[in-house]
Amino acid sequence: MSKPCVFCQIVDGSLPSHRVYEDMDVLAFLDIQQTTAGHTIVIPKHHYDHFLSTPKHVMNQVMNVAQRIGQAQIQTLEAKGVNLLSNVLKAAGQSVFHFHVHVIPRYLPSDRLTIAMMKQDDFDQLKLPSLAKQLKDHLDQ
Repeated sequence: MSKPCVFCQIVDGSLPSHRVYEDMDVLAFLDIQQTTAGHTIVIPKHHYDHFLSTPKHVMNQVMNVAQRIGQAQIQTLEAKGVNLLSNVLKAAGQSVFHFHVHVIPRYLPSDRLTIAMMKQDDFDQLKLPSLAKQLKDHLDQ
C-alpha cells in the first residue's frame, strides 16, 4: 500500500501543522512555505486529487472556509487583500495531489509577491473569439 499524501498525513495527525480551522469535513493550516505572513491552506479532509476531481459540495465547503480565512486575514492581520489559488495538475504547478486552496493575504506593496498577466500586445495572438467559442461549445454539450 502506498504512503498517504502529505495532506492526508496532516489530517490524521501523523504530520504536525499549525491548524487555524477544523470541522468534520475541512481543515485549514498555515503553509510551511509562507508566501506572505498568514498564508493558509484549506483542504477537504477526504482525499481528492485536485479541483477538477472534487465533488461540488466539497468544493463549496472548502471555499466557505477559505472565505472565512480571508476575512480573518484582513480583520486580524491587517491584510489589504487576499489571493485565492488552486494549482491543478503538474503543468499548473500542483505539487501535492490533494485538492487544496491557498488563501494568501496581501500587504501591498511590501509583500513583494507578483502575479504577472499577459501584455496587451499578446492578446491578438490568442484569438479570443475562437477560444471563447471552443469553451462555450464544450460547456453547451
